[in-house]
This record gives sequence, C-alpha cells and structure tokens, in this order.
Amino acid sequence: MQKKIAVLGVGGRGHRFANAISDSHLAEVVAVAEPDDGCRQEFCDKFRINSEQTYYDWQSFVKADSQCDAVVITTMDREHAEPAVACLDKGYDVLLEKPMATTLDDCRAIEAAQRRTGGIVSICHSLRYQRATRKAKELIDNGTIGRLITLDLLEPVKPWHQVVSYVRGKWANSESSSFMLLAKSCHDLDYLAYLTEKPCNYVSSFGALTWFRPENAPAGAPLYCSEGCPAEFECPYASWKSYPETDVKKTPLDRCVYHCDNDAVDHQVVLLQFADDITATFTMTAFGRPGGRRLRAHGTEGELLMYGAENRIELRKFPDRANKPEQNNADTIHFDLAKETGGHGGGDQRITLNWLRALQSRDQSFILTDPQESLRTHTIVFATEKARLENRVVALTEMD
Repeated sequence: MQKKIAVLGVGGRGHRFANAISDSHLAEVVAVAEPDDGCRQEFCDKFRINSEQTYYDWQSFVKADSQCDAVVITTMDREHAEPAVACLDKGYDVLLEKPMATTLDDCRAIEAAQRRTGGIVSICHSLRYQRATRKAKELIDNGTIGRLITLDLLEPVKPWHQVVSYVRGKWANSESSSFMLLAKSCHDLDYLAYLTEKPCNYVSSFGALTWFRPENAPAGAPLYCSEGCPAEFECPYASWKSYPETDVKKTPLDRCVYHCDNDAVDHQVVLLQFADDITATFTMTAFGRPGGRRLRAHGTEGELLMYGAENRIELRKFPDRANKPEQNNADTIHFDLAKETGGHGGGDQRITLNWLRALQSRDQSFILTDPQESLRTHTIVFATEKARLENRVVALTEMD
C-alpha cells in the first residue's frame, strides 16, 4: 500500500522531494502546508491535492489530524525543530531537510522525540547518498589506501551562488536563518565524520565575511542595482545578470551585493582531529570555479582523489619501489562513474527512496543519518562555529 505523505514548506526543496516521492511509486503526496498562497496553490495543482488537505502552516496541519503516514519538513531552517517534534509526537514519520535545527538544544529535542516515539526519521545529508561520495567511502572502507590518515574536502560554493543565497538571499543573515557552516556545509562535516567513523575530539576554524562588504563597493554604487550603478556592466553581480528573466527592481534581489544586511562568511577553513590521530580539513569558499566538491583522502598505502561534479575518482597506489625502482609515480586507477540526474547529484532521490523503503518495511537500516547520527555530526558543526567565534581550539567534550 502506498504511503500518504504531507509536505510542510514548498519552496524548491519541498518540490524536489515531492517529485522524488511521486516518481518512486512507493508513496503519494496528499497534503501540503505553506503560508504563501501562490506557492501553495501551485503545489496543489501540480500534485492534485484537494482543498481539504491544504493548510496555511504546519501548526494547522498538526491540529487537523490529517490522514497521512509521514511528513517531509522543508520549512526554513529556524522552523525545523518545532514541526519535527510535533509531528513525531503526533505519530508521523519524518523526512527532515538539513540542517537538523539551528541550535544544539533543538537538535537534541528532535533526537529525544524520535527515541520517545519510535518514529522513522531521516535527516537529509545528501553527501552520504551521491554516487561518487558513496564510491569513495567504499574504497576507503575496503582498505584500498591502507589505514586512513588525513582527509581534505573542498566546497567551492561559487560566487553567483553565494550572492543569490547568502548575500541577497534567505540565508544571508544568521539572525534570521543560521550561520553559514550550518546552513550550507553541515553535510560536509557530516561526510568527513562518516568517512572516518571515529569520534571527533577537537576542532578549530577560521573564516570571515571579507568581500561582500560596503567598503568593497564600486565608487558611487547605489543601494539597488536598478538605480543606475556606474559599474553595472563590469560588476558580475548586477541583479539583471543574476535574474535575467525576473523583474527584481527595488526588491531584496535587486540590492547591491556590497550593501546588504548579510553576515554569512564568504570563506572558512576547518581543522578536525578524530580518534586514532586521523586529521581532516574542510574549506568552504565563495570564490571557487564550478566543479563541485573535491576530496583528497591520504592513507598508508595510497591516496584517493574525488571530483564530485565529474563523478570521477582517482586511486593512486604507492609504487613498490623494491620491485619497480624506475617508477617515480604511484599507480593510478580511474573510476569514471555514470552521472545521475536530480538534486545534489542524485542524492536527494536516493535519500527519498531509502526513507520510503524504511517506511514500508519499518527497517531503520535504510536510514544513513537518523537523528542520533545527525546529532553527533551536528555537534561537530556547532563546536566548529564556537571555535571560529572564540578563536580557539574547542574540545567536543565541551559540547556535552
């Protein structure tokens, strides 16, 4: 029997998960909660949801005793914890978009609610589910590079994406959303923890908002691009270039990127020490070329390089110099993986399918990031931001 699903919050992520549910044939989307009238109606039309199953907000949905089995929560970051706990207490299973919540206490509340109710909950850490990242994990676990020693992960956000989401957009200000590492990169630190499968002991971090600041604005730049900026043709961030098919004049999307209320960092580095002396670094930068995440894993017998956007992995085994003294470079094995369509390189679809299979079978093993695991890795994220703000090394034991 198909499971009946409600989607709470129908922005881009809500639509993406709803599409994946419909395509799976394991469930159907039958209810929606969304305060924006236009977005709610568009969603209802697309998924043929009747008026009795449409709600203004998640609170109305929870009060209504809707005939659903589970919910997808894709509300804004600061509205994750309350609906997650309320829906679990109501008896619904939950697919929860990352970040889990915007405070560590709220993350703990969700984890406690899942243990209390026994609901099946999956947190959307998509990097665990993509084809290239899964293959990299498999190769490391199989010992192909020997004992894992160090990890380096790069996330080039790209300037246009930084501007759209973290300068002009809904995630630009930590007071109304969440800090950058949590909003954008919590699944990067989750993935590093997943690769090591060891407790994280210490973290440190440096980062800042360096470029998208008033002092870097072109001379004479107005508050809005449409007011006639003297540098609009040279500036790569002119609003008409970012939103060529949308009338954005005098809206938040039209703001000069150097005159916004943003505080999201535009670059950050993280250093992590895991048990067994495994060390890892993570770099998030708004100034990278397109190309997706890149991973380097170093072991006692070789190194692994993953090129996320290309779905390509290079495995470089150290040469046996006793038998091949003439060989100066490591033997290299190439893995060219088929690309997948869909959000986050196919990760969103696989998250959804695994969750739906868990709902059908009541088998938690389909879930790679349940609330217990997500709480563990979110704690690393909160510790890292604490380290950045306090300019010091933070022990994970401080977060207990």
